[in-house]
Amino acid sequence: MTRATHASADEPIGLTIDQLAARVGMTVRNIRAYASRGLLPPPRLRGRTGLYDEEHLARLQTVQEMLAEGYTLAAVERVLGDAPAGVTAPAMALHKALLTPWLPEEPEIIERAALEAQAGAPIDEELLALLAELGVVQPLPDGRLEVRSPSLLRAGLQVVALGIPPDRVVAAQQQVAEHAQAAARLYVELFRDTVWRAFADAGQPAEHWQQVQQAIERVQPVASQAMLATFRIAMGQAVDEAMLEDPPIR
Repeated sequence: MTRATHASADEPIGLTIDQLAARVGMTVRNIRAYASRGLLPPPRLRGRTGLYDEEHLARLQTVQEMLAEGYTLAAVERVLGDAPAGVTAPAMALHKALLTPWLPEEPEIIERAALEAQAGAPIDEELLALLAELGVVQPLPDGRLEVRSPSLLRAGLQVVALGIPPDRVVAAQQQVAEHAQAAARLYVELFRDTVWRAFADAGQPAEHWQQVQQAIERVQPVASQAMLATFRIAMGQAVDEAMLEDPPIR
């Protein structure tokens, strides 16, 4: 294995691009390609030689891990694009664990006629603008539509199939999205103010990194389960109340 060039305790390691490629098991060409996509910061220059350090190693290892786990390069870009400058391998692992469960779905490209066929009704410009405002679809220059959240669109179409007008479904989803964002912030702040705060106040000890990472990985499923259970209770109560209203549901 190629070794790093010597550096003092106060200096980051200095690897040439060939040494970096050997360390991570990539080709120089791939590393340059990832750098051109903004996944790597520029190297330090020593004369005319670019030198790479721990951050470059951590970022490239994250690229390898995510691609091996089945994530697309677009998903990798979203994670690394939000990573702080100078991130080390443990911090990058924590950053990845925090973001990957929350990555949005991969978008789909469909014809407008196909969307109308799925909806069972024409999609006028006003409704299309509402869908775009919700972030569900994005009109493309060629007239096709990029569906940002296919599962959300499918759920909405199922509600439309019940006989509820599409514009009413969109309006309801706007309110649901606001409540969901508030709930998400609540859970994230709860984690940040307890688990993360205690870890940070302790000086982020290395022996606790794995425990914190595991806690981060559990935040989403635990929050989702709690939200679903709460929604089921609230839905039952809402149905009971609706049955007592005038006119009652019979």
